[in-house]
Amino acid sequence: MSTSLELYEPVVGERVIRQLRQLSEGLRGLKILHVNSTRSGGGVAEILDRFIPLQKELGMDVRWEVVEGEEDFYKCTKAFHNSLQGSPVEIPEAHIRAYEEANARTAERLGPVLEEADFVFIHDPQPAPLLNLCSQRKGKWIWRCHIDVSRPYRPTWKYLRKFVEAYDASIFSLPDFAQALPHPQYIIPPSIDPLSTKNMELDEDEVQAVYGRFGLDEKRPLILQVSRFDRFKDPIGVIRAYRLAKNFVPLQLVLAGGGAADDPEGTAVLQEVRTAAKDDPDIHILDLPPDAHRIINALQRAADLVLQKSIKEGFGLVVTEAMWKGKPVIGGDVGGIRLQVINHHTGFLVGTPEGAALRIRYLLHHRDRLEEMGRKAKDLVRESFLLTRHLREYLTLMVALTHGSDERIELG
Repeated sequence: MSTSLELYEPVVGERVIRQLRQLSEGLRGLKILHVNSTRSGGGVAEILDRFIPLQKELGMDVRWEVVEGEEDFYKCTKAFHNSLQGSPVEIPEAHIRAYEEANARTAERLGPVLEEADFVFIHDPQPAPLLNLCSQRKGKWIWRCHIDVSRPYRPTWKYLRKFVEAYDASIFSLPDFAQALPHPQYIIPPSIDPLSTKNMELDEDEVQAVYGRFGLDEKRPLILQVSRFDRFKDPIGVIRAYRLAKNFVPLQLVLAGGGAADDPEGTAVLQEVRTAAKDDPDIHILDLPPDAHRIINALQRAADLVLQKSIKEGFGLVVTEAMWKGKPVIGGDVGGIRLQVINHHTGFLVGTPEGAALRIRYLLHHRDRLEEMGRKAKDLVRESFLLTRHLREYLTLMVALTHGSDERIELG
């Protein structure tokens, strides 16, 4: 029977799989720990869900743990997220205390696991204090920041920096996101898994079934945005762009998303979106569960084009997913979207609802360009944003940290 890595060979080629096995030779048997704040909802959890089994297959002993807290903990970490992306948010002392206490409980619960791990990957601000709470650690600790901290609210960054500066290394998604820290920094963009339920090929019948399931009109163009209901994703701006474009071309809009266990603002934003839609029968707001991967896959394949009109974005895996399905993306000119949407080639970068509406009209009136951009988009994802590339760069980082200042590293 084929191993799971071998299943990627038809997509990425035999040479890529051989390189992964070679890189992992010196890492076999090492204890690897990933810590984040949720097992479902959001891009980090999705990446770890697919990433960790491949690390295990390559011979590493990998665990995934989460830091958990009460309501004030999640309010605090959501405020971190917003303020690190530039919003001037003042965080109450009670929320800071809940944050630190939740990490202290997690450190106590995971004590031996944290101390014995050869590599610990701490994802985002939620579990960042764990290193300072683990005095007997033996391994290398890496802080993996998935969000855009290029222009943080300084008081929040000053508070967080005291936790992350002691790490052995940090990882950011883009060079622009990196902050001055006294350790090596690595640039590793996220990725999608082409074989996952959300990205695998689907029968045409299954794709067409979403029209009936959600009351969509097969005869009119469908535009789609998939994202958490978060103000930084600008769903209200998407509705405005749809309304402007609809004056010139018949349209229907799907806003598909849901919440994450560590995001307490999702319900309020969802209500704002429903209010903005004003019972328009051509705006379909889908509050989907975290495991609705197959539905999202079908919606992305059914859509004529996809939007991700974020006003802040760490990377935007939903952009990658849509491009993998051959869809041009109209995206906000921010963060990791710029790395994926090559303006006028794989989609369009926009800054306003008016700009998005103009590009929607253009693509729906120029189907040849729409299809050409879609082909280029899929090729770019195959070259740069698949899970195998992501895994290769993590393995390379671990090899580098294992050998320290060695001038020459011999691989198996």
